[in-house]
Amino acid sequence: QVQVVESGGGLVQAGGSLRLSCAASGRIFMLNAMDWFRQAPGKERDFVARITNGDIANYSDSVAGRFTISRDGPKDMVYLQMDSLKPEDKGVYYCSVWEYEIQYWGQGTQVTVSS
Repeated sequence: QVQVVESGGGLVQAGGSLRLSCAASGRIFMLNAMDWFRQAPGKERDFVARITNGDIANYSDSVAGRFTISRDGPKDMVYLQMDSLKPEDKGVYYCSVWEYEIQYWGQGTQVTVSS
């Protein structure tokens, strides 16, 4: 079983930055992709960014150029650097990790962006 814990959320003014962290632990053999999703109030959970175990990253159109995903493979951690934040970036940010074909989710961390 793999446990996933996010941290780093908070309140920030529009135009500011936050860095989210996600740590995977437990009986890990090999993690494949690591993802970030977010869910705004009353909306579905949406994809934000992904990084593969080959360090290939891709982003949703809404965050491309502002957010940067990175990972520390030996530590089983993934990060999301969020710059130029906008009020519409507000939501609960969830980390998910893939081990083979099993996806594990964290509990989420709240990000609030004030205008």
